[in-house]
Amino acid sequence: MEKVILIGACLKNEFALSHSLEELARLANTAGANVHRVYQVRVQNFNAATLIGTGKLQEIAAECDAEKIDSVIFDEEISPAQQKNLEEILPAKVLDRTRLILDIFAQRARTQEGKLQVELAQLNYLLPRLSGRGSAMMQQKGGIGMRGPGERKLEYDRRRLRARISRLEQEIEQVKKERSLRREKRQRVPLPQIALIGYTNAGKSTLLNALTQEKAVYADDKLFATLDPTTRRVPMKGGGQMLFTDTVGFIQKLPHSLVSAFRATLEETAFADVLLHIHDASSPQREEQARVVHKIVTDLHAAELPIIDVFNKADLLSEVQLKLLKNQYPSALFISAEKQKGLSALLTAVEKALKIKWKVRPLRISAKQADLLGQIYTRSLVLSRTPTNDGGLELKIMATDGNYAELRKKTSAN
Repeated sequence: MEKVILIGACLKNEFALSHSLEELARLANTAGANVHRVYQVRVQNFNAATLIGTGKLQEIAAECDAEKIDSVIFDEEISPAQQKNLEEILPAKVLDRTRLILDIFAQRARTQEGKLQVELAQLNYLLPRLSGRGSAMMQQKGGIGMRGPGERKLEYDRRRLRARISRLEQEIEQVKKERSLRREKRQRVPLPQIALIGYTNAGKSTLLNALTQEKAVYADDKLFATLDPTTRRVPMKGGGQMLFTDTVGFIQKLPHSLVSAFRATLEETAFADVLLHIHDASSPQREEQARVVHKIVTDLHAAELPIIDVFNKADLLSEVQLKLLKNQYPSALFISAEKQKGLSALLTAVEKALKIKWKVRPLRISAKQADLLGQIYTRSLVLSRTPTNDGGLELKIMATDGNYAELRKKTSAN
């Protein structure tokens, strides 16, 4: 494991966010690092060249030498110029929170789509940080037809990176089209769609496994244990089935490059019928985490969808803490996915929310309209079918307003 030092910087007149550094430490551990020491540095003004003062940097540099530190990780995003200057002072690798998260995503990506998205985010991060010096970076020598320094290796590397970024963007666009086609196919099979959203490590994957009664996705007590969206069918209490999709967890200071790269994946959220916002009830920072999730959901234009607040890990709270939380969120659900408590009430609440869009309705077809059954099953969720004395069928279906109007039109026309 790499030995690392963590550095958080804030202005002297600001409140120090210690929980952000605690989260950074968890990110470092997830990436495979051993945190040697954490610095919370207060500055009068941020240094444009090195973020923090050179005096404190010299102190950290001496500790890096003495303790054989492998990496120094900043909680704030550092500019390419700052990184270059810091690397000249510190005898260790210099990373920021964004680079650390990118590294974790690179470790966690399993599907081809996920790998493409992570590589694109990494290259967009790396491109402005390429640097080189003088003749050592020359790729070509002078000579007949080759007078002058020729193309510097730095420019060659940048050109190659831009070409690779362009290819990745094309491949991801193709992936986006394929995902759109898969989504259209799912919509042709009329099953209500529910997206699990929430802060990383809130328990979304554990909940999906509990609802499906299988190891649908990898779940672990780690940040970003799963990246790739997974969709599974879950039986409805009232009959039929619905689709639950586990999405990538959110985090504060989530790199913009990652949000952009994973937009094709995150767009699954915007096409859901209901969003389940999974909170970690045991987290002291649950309010801040909820604000982070809400902001990203708003950015994805999904804030208008029905959202059910679900507080997971409620079993870790004392009776007093749980009572206070229930008073604060009277309409929320409180569950323990790991111990499979509260899941029945959760499914009931989901079905109730679905009825805003997927209403239970009657539909009757005569014996000579039997050929319409295929279209009915395509455009609605058939909950029950009862034969009538004249050879027809009395159906109970769940359908959206548009689909129901279309089906009524067809059954009335024949």
